[in-house]
Amino acid sequence: MKFLAYIFSLFLIIPAIAQDNIYPAKKQTGTIVINNGTIHTGSGQVISQGAVVIKDGKIQKVGDQPENIAGATVIDATGKHVYPGLILANTDLGLREILSGVRGSNDFYELGDYNPDVRSIVAYNADSKMINTLRSNGILLANIVPSGRLLTGTSSVVQLDAWSWEDALYTADIGMFLNLPALFRSPRSTGPDPVKEDLKKIETLKTFFREAKAYLKGAEKGVTNLKFEAMRPLFEQKQKLFVNADISRQILMAIDLAKTFDIRVVIVGGSESYLLADLLKQHHIPVILNSIHALPTMEDDDVDQPFKTPAILQKSGVLFALNDDEGSSRYRNLAFFAGTASAYGLTKEEALQAVTLNAARILGIDNQTGSLEAGKDANIVIAAGDILDMKNSVVTDALIQGRRIDLNNKHKQLYERYRHKYQLQ
Repeated sequence: MKFLAYIFSLFLIIPAIAQDNIYPAKKQTGTIVINNGTIHTGSGQVISQGAVVIKDGKIQKVGDQPENIAGATVIDATGKHVYPGLILANTDLGLREILSGVRGSNDFYELGDYNPDVRSIVAYNADSKMINTLRSNGILLANIVPSGRLLTGTSSVVQLDAWSWEDALYTADIGMFLNLPALFRSPRSTGPDPVKEDLKKIETLKTFFREAKAYLKGAEKGVTNLKFEAMRPLFEQKQKLFVNADISRQILMAIDLAKTFDIRVVIVGGSESYLLADLLKQHHIPVILNSIHALPTMEDDDVDQPFKTPAILQKSGVLFALNDDEGSSRYRNLAFFAGTASAYGLTKEEALQAVTLNAARILGIDNQTGSLEAGKDANIVIAAGDILDMKNSVVTDALIQGRRIDLNNKHKQLYERYRHKYQLQ
């Protein structure tokens, strides 16, 4: 019976992971001109009926007048809006396919407390079904993050139109990820004080950091320690430490780590970051706010506090980005989270910047992407309607490094399949 059950489950899995006839685009050749669209540069500027000129995958010019270039491929964006490609700043996209029940489709979690040598990029599945649904909503880049207990490993940024992880790789090993203990005792908890236990874990973490620093300073090493060697870019400030921290005590502990070990820190989650905005600004620590379509962390917080936090950080001068880590919708509502933030204190262009240029700055790729500027990669989205508005956002075209990508996906294919079956107009 177990064998028959295995065979039956296999037949269910194969269709779920079978690939669609959606192929990565070929390298851009010639010149592409996007004319007559309303251009949102991602840095706050809006140009009416302007033009974007693209050559060899790079933006050559962003102008306020239509361009007429002989031999160029012209995309007429009349009545449409032109945006930088959106960036998903913290995700397990390509590492986790089927949320439960099919372990073979997931490779996002590593056992053990200290895994700085784990590289998420080598497990990234460029054929994930989720990728195409994200592209249809304007998300063209993503930071792929490993999960685990404490120190989980390094993340890498990928572009979402590739045959393999090697093709997808945009910038490798940009940051180390850390899950801080909760440092919180529930009123209903019994037994040993969990806060004391968590503080012991943090002291053990600090010891690991000190030992790694001492090892890396040593002139002669008899035996290579791969975990300590993996910490070198962090201590040389070539990487950032992305700390998953929501409540104030966790954020304060992250700031302490930054000061103690002279490393660059980014707060991820940050639901109570608004309480420490001035301190974060003082120490130049940016924040990636995960799903703002959520209840507040603490019971006595305002029910709409997650919606208001982006505007508080903006007013305080804290560099922040918005992120979508919702498992149910599989990360595709990033633009609409920005739309919600724009209804609670941010301007539309500030909200757009929170999912484009700000995210690029935090990830250290703002010299390549994040805004529509000459010299940057042509990662561009064209939408009929406001991309931040769920009611009227329709992405019609997208380019990654100048390549005009296929915006079809499994959802659209199933829609057309059953529309045809039932002869619906």
